[in-house]
Amino acid sequence: MKYDFISSQILNDQDWQNALMQGFAEKDTESTNQTRAARLRPLIEEGMQKELAEIEEIVSCPDLPTFANTIVRFTEVGGLLERATSVMYNLLSSDTDDELDALANEMAPKLSDHANRIMLNTALFQRVKYVYDNPPAQMTAEEKMLLDKTYEGFERSGATLSDEDKARFREITAQLSETSLKFSQNLLKETNNYVLHLVDEADLAGLPEIHRKAAAHEAGERNMKGWVFTLHAPSFGPFMMYADNRKYREELYRAYHTRCTHSNAYNNFDVVSRLVNLRRELAQLLGYNTYADYALKRRMAQTSAAVYHLLDELIDNYLPQAKDEVEAVAAKARQIEGNDFELQPWDFAYYSQKLKKELFDYDPDMLRPYFELSRVICGVFGLATKLYGITFKEAADIPVYHPDVKAYRVLDKDESLLSVLLLDFFPRKSKQGGAWMTSYRDEHSSVSANEQVTTANSVRPVVSVTTNFTKPTADTPALLTLGEVETFLHEFGHALHGIFAMTHYATLSGTSVYWDFVELPSQFMENYAVEPEFLNTFALHYQTDEPLPSSYIERIRKSRNFQAAYACMRQVSFGLLDMAYYTKPEAFTADVREFESQAWQRVKLLPELAESCMTVQFGHIMSGGYAAGYYSYKWAEVLDADAFAYFKENGIFNQYIAEKFRQALLSQGGTEHPMKLYVNFRGKEPGIQALLERDGISESVQTSKA
Repeated sequence: MKYDFISSQILNDQDWQNALMQGFAEKDTESTNQTRAARLRPLIEEGMQKELAEIEEIVSCPDLPTFANTIVRFTEVGGLLERATSVMYNLLSSDTDDELDALANEMAPKLSDHANRIMLNTALFQRVKYVYDNPPAQMTAEEKMLLDKTYEGFERSGATLSDEDKARFREITAQLSETSLKFSQNLLKETNNYVLHLVDEADLAGLPEIHRKAAAHEAGERNMKGWVFTLHAPSFGPFMMYADNRKYREELYRAYHTRCTHSNAYNNFDVVSRLVNLRRELAQLLGYNTYADYALKRRMAQTSAAVYHLLDELIDNYLPQAKDEVEAVAAKARQIEGNDFELQPWDFAYYSQKLKKELFDYDPDMLRPYFELSRVICGVFGLATKLYGITFKEAADIPVYHPDVKAYRVLDKDESLLSVLLLDFFPRKSKQGGAWMTSYRDEHSSVSANEQVTTANSVRPVVSVTTNFTKPTADTPALLTLGEVETFLHEFGHALHGIFAMTHYATLSGTSVYWDFVELPSQFMENYAVEPEFLNTFALHYQTDEPLPSSYIERIRKSRNFQAAYACMRQVSFGLLDMAYYTKPEAFTADVREFESQAWQRVKLLPELAESCMTVQFGHIMSGGYAAGYYSYKWAEVLDADAFAYFKENGIFNQYIAEKFRQALLSQGGTEHPMKLYVNFRGKEPGIQALLERDGISESVQTSKA
């Protein structure tokens, strides 16, 4: 396997290639059969030593601190460490093993202490502060953003604290790192620990053939007879939607929603309390009243009041319709089962699907034959080509960390290299559930701030899209649902944010933007999933090559807003739960289950399972970076609906509008305040009306800006 990207446009980056080689290769056949963890450990340790030496060079510089010798130089340090840890952390999510888990546990406190040694370095901070207090007379907007972000980064990392408080800050951040990692590892192991093993085919009644085959394939992979269903989404979701056997729906539902609640090594109740209290203490140590106050300072929303204003506005507009939607499902269930039937959480998806089928003659699985994965990839790539003129070339010479992964070179209109893209679609035991985009290397350039960044003078990014779609079987390729097509488009939108980056500094590149802005490019792309003009470019039956019937497309469009209000309230409930944990100034001592139940009580639409607990599985707000930030999905929906309305007015493939979107917004990363970037693209600030119209909310209670 070759590890050379064979392109001068990538520019020389030996640190990255070393990290990639050691992390992706299963074993080093040219020397020893070391594990990936054993090879990454010395790179991480060397990276920490090198970065400290580079920091010392900045601190010991005899010249007066300047933007160039301090701020810019600070963005350039730590190359080897950044590359090695990016490989380690990405593998932890996508292809981990016991050795990598152990390495992460070993390195978490060391890396936390290392970061603190830098960010709490008094001499270094004094140089940064000098430049911040005495900025250059002439600065670009990007330079100003970098200076502000760098100074605030030190301030928010405890640089202004007393020595005693700095010591406590170090302890808190180390404990946060370790505890967050434990939360994620517990959740993955608990998810993998359960299977529903069925041996009687009668128990599969209601399940479409494709899901029976997938379950049989899963059983075969485990050397078991019959059918195996797991708690991973491609297995869990279809069973809850289609299986007639209510007993097994309940069993699977209970298994999923009680993960990390059991009296075993993977219980996350105490972990949650520790994480919430550590974040509260960290924020108060830095002078903030709550963790939400601390987190929101670097968000578009700015304040908890603004977040609650959005959530309240959504509740006012959506909750009445959401209640009607749930009652419609309950009525359908009573119609089928009898008037005494009480709808339970494990029934909702099942009877929702029956209602949807009745109303629209629509079944998600009827679309699967037209969404064969390789054709979906061509369709999504083709959409990017149609909008932006870029192309994708599969690259077998680029290393990957698992046989399921494919690598592509992304080329601009002039055939110059924009990026490398990795695609990893299928679930496995070594992989976290869900879907995400990540970066192995961020774009940056060393040209002067006044010089335009191009593909020729910048280090190009390496980004990855990871999902958990249903795997192909011996006689059936991977066939996606419309929801999975939307998921791919979503993560691909994040990828484009990284791919198109044209910034001078890696810390402002790609998705390095305010947290409540980062979902705009991804959610924007989801809009295309229901557009006939897009579907007609790739949706062909995998066996007959017949195009997706126009009648199917019409059913998709008519059913688009089915349970839109319920879906919105579900997201709002998660946002309320998140804010409830992180807007409390006092220590968290409550029972996690009871606290959770109270937090989302006003938008509760279904009966709760007494022993279930969302919080102990809620990686987004506990270990995934969304603490006091889950609202951002809805915040970004306001933006994406408004942005796509602009395209709808001018044509969804309008290349002029697409180029504005790329140049004014996607390529800019975090170089300016996101609202300014949005206005540069759209010509105005966004309002909620486009979202209400898209979701089919009949009566708008109130409209306002995001």
